[in-house]
Amino acid sequence: HSGSSEDAQIKICPPHPGYFGGLCFRCGKRQDEEDVPGVAFGYVHKGLRLGTTEIDRLRGSDLKNLLREKKLILILDLDHTLINSTKLHDISAAENNLGIQIAASKDDPNGSLFTLEGMQMLTKLRPFVRKFLKEASNMFEMYIYTMGDKAYAIEIAKLLDPRNVYFNSKVISNSDCTQRHQKGLDMVLGAESVAVILDDTEYVWQKHKENLILMERYHYFASSCRQFGFSVKSLSELMQDERGSDGALATILDVLKRIHTIFFDLAVETALSSRDVRQVIKRVRQEVLQGCKLVFSRVFPSSSRPQDQFIWKMAEQLGAICSADVDSTITHVVAVDVGTDKARWAVKNKKILVHPRWIEASNFRWHRQQEEDFPVKVKKNEKDKENDVAAATDAANGKVKEDDVAAAATDPANEKDKEDDVAPAATDPANEKDKENDVAAAVTDSTNS
Repeated sequence: HSGSSEDAQIKICPPHPGYFGGLCFRCGKRQDEEDVPGVAFGYVHKGLRLGTTEIDRLRGSDLKNLLREKKLILILDLDHTLINSTKLHDISAAENNLGIQIAASKDDPNGSLFTLEGMQMLTKLRPFVRKFLKEASNMFEMYIYTMGDKAYAIEIAKLLDPRNVYFNSKVISNSDCTQRHQKGLDMVLGAESVAVILDDTEYVWQKHKENLILMERYHYFASSCRQFGFSVKSLSELMQDERGSDGALATILDVLKRIHTIFFDLAVETALSSRDVRQVIKRVRQEVLQGCKLVFSRVFPSSSRPQDQFIWKMAEQLGAICSADVDSTITHVVAVDVGTDKARWAVKNKKILVHPRWIEASNFRWHRQQEEDFPVKVKKNEKDKENDVAAATDAANGKVKEDDVAAAATDPANEKDKEDDVAPAATDPANEKDKENDVAAAVTDSTNS
């Protein structure tokens, strides 16, 4: 009997399922040059490498367990998604005067501002993050996936998950990536068909855009604003923050709940194992601007094909129909200047005239935004016109400036601020002073194409 099982063991290897510390964990043979190296899963355990067959087996097994527990997989980026960090030497004079380092040194476990002593850094947790993680953990098996260093990722994981109930060892950092400057689901021991990604940077997920929910960027510290080229006062300098109850994370939690509900819908006859969360994400996204038919007026450079432009594609992904010409079925004219022929046609025919940032705000909020919050302003002078054409060109290329984003997430100190901040996404500051008055809110990725 023992002989036959030994024979079976010998027959099974090769191929070797994987290696631990250089030894096959099934037959004990030392890994040599001829053996297929597989993928290193150092974040699971140091020295662990798995072969393709074993990875597939583990993913299949994980999928069965997840579906039995009615869970999907959630991959969470850290910087600008769940937190914002700054190096101590990058703290601005205004932040110093407001005593930000003293506030961060209080070591309050229920606080949101922390000092990472060994790394000479401050970290700010995004409002609502604790409730977000608690509620998301009921629906998802969660991973952290950051381009930051391993030591940094582990420190942040301790702040977000002090009792180690959410992530366990599922913390993936830059040293784990198989491709430089790219994140990939090849590092996740779960099926792509059940993986949802939250990240503020689309560029790093080239192979997995259909799994991605793009986050509004969280800029709390002044250095974060400077890094992305925004000449505005940061939330820290304004002593403000995103609102928790209806800020970015609360908005996305609602979207995740909806995705989870649709995926596990009992009324659908398709077997759970053959359902795909990417189709669900696509469907939920298409509901945002369903029923809207848009025509764009001088929003794109005249030399370009409108269909290739970032904002046109975004509108289509949100379920809108985009057209090059006006007709009676058009519902919205998207423009940056009320003086264009199409803008005048919109007014005359009682169509909705709206700024392109309405589309961007609806994209981040996963909900059709109030059009009146994104008016097309009358141009005062030629300089304004030039600024708006430049802004529209940026939007067409997937770039959005900090002061151009809906500050619905901020918490104005008084009613006057509220009036000024109703929709900075609709404003176009003519000078630096105006820019300073616009609250730093999270933004879209300047590297999107």
